[in-house]
Amino acid sequence: MSLDASLYIHIPFCSSKCDYCDFYSITEKNDRYIDSFLKALILDIKNQIKYFDIKNILTVYIGGGTPSVLGKKISFIFDELKTINNFSPEEFTVEANPESVNEEFLETCFKGGVTRISLGIQTFHEPSRTAVNRGNVKMRFYSHFQDSLSIDLITGLPFQDIKTIKNDIKKVLEYNPSHISLYSLSLEKGTPLEEKQKKGTVLLPEGDLADSLWLLARDILKNEGFEHYEISNFAKPGKQCIHNNRYWQIQNWIGAGPSASGTIVNNDNCTARRFTHLPDVNGYIKSPYLTADNCEELDSNTFLRECLFMGFRCKDGPDPNMFKKRFNISVEDCIPRTLENWKGKDKMLFLNSFMTDVFSELDRTNLTLHQSF
Repeated sequence: MSLDASLYIHIPFCSSKCDYCDFYSITEKNDRYIDSFLKALILDIKNQIKYFDIKNILTVYIGGGTPSVLGKKISFIFDELKTINNFSPEEFTVEANPESVNEEFLETCFKGGVTRISLGIQTFHEPSRTAVNRGNVKMRFYSHFQDSLSIDLITGLPFQDIKTIKNDIKKVLEYNPSHISLYSLSLEKGTPLEEKQKKGTVLLPEGDLADSLWLLARDILKNEGFEHYEISNFAKPGKQCIHNNRYWQIQNWIGAGPSASGTIVNNDNCTARRFTHLPDVNGYIKSPYLTADNCEELDSNTFLRECLFMGFRCKDGPDPNMFKKRFNISVEDCIPRTLENWKGKDKMLFLNSFMTDVFSELDRTNLTLHQSF
């Protein structure tokens, strides 16, 4: 049966590696190496479309890494995607970093069908950027994407305080973004930032201060007319990220590129298949095809828990109609006690505590799914 799906493309190249980042990427290689990767990437995409019988690509998101380091070479991806039958995505996003964006790149994206740019600012505060090995911010006028510019910010970085957070948001709003992702710094194991923090060469804002900085930024954004629609995401009316909403509701998507993952849902028996490419560019170039070793099966109970966890990342929770159709039970009948206990409370802000209660109730009731097939 033909499926509708989203497409995620992982570009594994960066000009340099930020100290806090644990996403898979390598420092930029030569043109020949990048060309080999791009050819493998297209083979992967077209193979998955055929293998999973994808009829329509609804949204596209090119992330990384740093897609903008490709420069004009990104047009190879655009040109190849246009050869796919029925290729007309509702939303087409490309991530970019300010230091590797120029007008030529933006023009290439616009002509290639991109409808949305997601720009990784993180912070304008130079001491904070230097402390985590983040490049300089070189902002420019994003003429082609005035109504569809998304900007990423991070709170909890070294040397941040109330003044720098307010200044960051003030500067960001000068570019009139329609969407802002606001992340609280997470100290990931094995990253250079963790090592610096252990050695005391970098000091991070302590827990309460870090939390207060994020909450301050959240309140400013809400006062500026941005809806807090997902844990870390804020949007002007009608400007939510369609692609990411599909992730949070666990709708079909395929993932191409090293470390990329995808999920294909089987609504007939409320299960799903999850597949993940290995984080290895060299291996990917040699063989970009998915194998059985890359796949895992999510049984109905595992899938239900994941739908709840991902869905409650969003302000409105799991899509009620989709959930009922998949599992033949409503969210309210699934976890009635937890929902009653949390009535009127902010589930997004305290998601871990809320989900602990959700999973405890599921364990106590030993929910058995009554499938409708």
